[in-house]
Amino acid sequence: MTRIHLISGPRNLSTALMYSFGNRADCSIVDEPFYAWYLNQTDIDHPGREQVLATMDQDVDRVKQNVLFAPYETPVVFFKNMAHHIINTDLGFLDDLTNLFLIRDTTQLIRSFQKVIPNPIMRDIGVQREWELYEYLKNKGKNPLVLDSGQLLKDPEGVLRRLCEGLNIPFDPNMLSWPAGARKEDGIWAEWWYKGVHQSTCFEQRETSRSIEPLPESLMELDEKARYYYDKLSAEAV
Repeated sequence: MTRIHLISGPRNLSTALMYSFGNRADCSIVDEPFYAWYLNQTDIDHPGREQVLATMDQDVDRVKQNVLFAPYETPVVFFKNMAHHIINTDLGFLDDLTNLFLIRDTTQLIRSFQKVIPNPIMRDIGVQREWELYEYLKNKGKNPLVLDSGQLLKDPEGVLRRLCEGLNIPFDPNMLSWPAGARKEDGIWAEWWYKGVHQSTCFEQRETSRSIEPLPESLMELDEKARYYYDKLSAEAV
């Protein structure tokens, strides 16, 4: 079984990529299995916090065993995870997964994120944590893949073909589009975070990807610091 473990920041097209893989007949998808653990470990006041904590397993070791390494009926499983959710736990589980990092231009990421969380800080946007996890895997002799969402939007088929080759799975044209609307696999947080992707049917640039509007001055320092990590990861993109 191929267990694809997406390690992303928020607002990176991660849900669209999950839908893309979910449109394959040979693939199951799982949405952010560590979210409750992350909220349990922090004081982060995300929309829907109490609902997430009430409906998801907060024990990270049980989630690893019962979700990441559970049996599935399909030969491919796609786990969408957020880099900043992977905290306060032994990282050894990453060694047994096919890890894929998803990145996005930091100005676009922050512009999109601050529409839901107005004053984000570095731990909210995940890109530094992505670099830390990438370095962890590289130092262990692993070769995780990196996917830049900006390149994916420019050439969906070409990038997805290269990605599937890197994952050692066949490319499936069904990955290029999906039905509009919610999916049964969506996390309970979808009503706050997934409005845009529920209106989509393919990889297409939305307002925050097309806009050249500068960030508020209060977020420019965050953007500058985050871009340092983005540039490092971008150099490794497929």
